[in-house]
Amino acid sequence: MKKKVLTAVLTGVMVFGMAACGSNGESTSDAGSDSGSDKEASAEAPTGEISVISREDGSGTRGAFIELFGIEEKDDSGEKIDNTTEDAQVTNNTSVMMTSVAGDPQAIGYISLGSLDKSVKALKVDGAEATAENVKNDTYKISRPFNIATTDKVSEAAQDFIDYILSAEGQKIVEDNGYIAAAADAAAYAGSKPSGKIVVAGSSSVTPVMEKLKEGYEAVNPDAEIEIQQSDSTTGMESAISGVCDIGMASRELKDSETEAGLKGQEIALDGIAVIVNNENAMTDITSDQVKEIYTGEVTDWEDLQ
Repeated sequence: MKKKVLTAVLTGVMVFGMAACGSNGESTSDAGSDSGSDKEASAEAPTGEISVISREDGSGTRGAFIELFGIEEKDDSGEKIDNTTEDAQVTNNTSVMMTSVAGDPQAIGYISLGSLDKSVKALKVDGAEATAENVKNDTYKISRPFNIATTDKVSEAAQDFIDYILSAEGQKIVEDNGYIAAAADAAAYAGSKPSGKIVVAGSSSVTPVMEKLKEGYEAVNPDAEIEIQQSDSTTGMESAISGVCDIGMASRELKDSETEAGLKGQEIALDGIAVIVNNENAMTDITSDQVKEIYTGEVTDWEDLQ
């Protein structure tokens, strides 16, 4: 099966399909065993071929996911190789990933923990539940930073917005939206509230919390105009380097090539990556090794996990 790219056009089709099937979007997750084979009264154990869904090249979430689960490996020359199966369907943002998994009982995917809702079910990984608290206490180890990046040429308005993001008010917005604050002891915002337009571009995983930060900042500084352009982490970094945007967003660490090009990164939050399945899937737990086997194509049928 050739790799297929799913775009946002699929959203309406899949939502319609879910309605026709009578899906109620409710999460059915309960405590499960390490084998990942627990069944629930309202769900059926998956059978047949696994629908593997991944993010696109350039996605910070994909980069972190393949690194954390060992799907990315180095060859003999030291070059990093992404071993994601060629049969994986590829989605181009977080919302399409969620809609794709919600509309396919055979599917497995992954998203930012902060974007998780009841339309899909997050699996425990190695027995640990995917929660912000478990990321914070290092029980759930599948996590990565949210970063913003700028060049040395930062406008007064952009710097003031950054100051707000890192302030006590900004970091509270981060926490209130299911992420982990990067600065737990941040000082209160005391910016100059300059006027001007600020363009922020990049990761679709960072975008939801950035939208909330925009709302908070514009409430205290109505003279500022913030435009958020959603794409992926790599595009966000390239846009910051070229001056297309004032602030780039990345759901991963900055690459050496990006810092060498003049970018300076700043962590604004810590986020987990949730491994998600359809709500009809009775699994509650999966191991790291099983995730790797699925995404490298070593395991292609649900029965092989049970």
